[in-house]
Order: sequence, then C-alpha cells, then structure tokens
Amino acid sequence: MSEHHTYKKLEMVGSSKISIEDAVSNAIAECSKTIKNMDWFEVVETRGHIVDGKVAHFQVTVKIGFRIENS
Repeated sequence: MSEHHTYKKLEMVGSSKISIEDAVSNAIAECSKTIKNMDWFEVVETRGHIVDGKVAHFQVTVKIGFRIENS
C-alpha cells in the first residue's frame, strides 16, 4: 500500500419528493451500488419543482469523492 491516497470525484443528481437530505441520500445510495471506497460528498447545486405554489420535488447535484483502489 502506498503512503498516499488518490481520489476521484464524480457528479450525481439525486431527487426526492420528501427533502433535500433525502435527495442527497438517494444519490449516495445509488452510487454505492457500483462505486467502492466512497469517502465524502459536497452539495454543489439545489433545485426544486413547484406545483400549485408548493415544493413538489427536490433535486440536488452532489460531487462524491472516492479513493482509487490500492492508492
């Protein structure tokens, strides 16, 4: 094992009818199905859909950092 780590970030968009936090959790949950060694996330954009004057849907763009295996 090396003395340093190398990371990569990928951008995902999560959505939810419940909350911003749920949208973030949905993005991370889906990403975890195929990406290993995830270490952090950062929210870079938040959007929503309005219906009849109320928030109907949240959409959150997150960057997820993961460690390159064996680095």
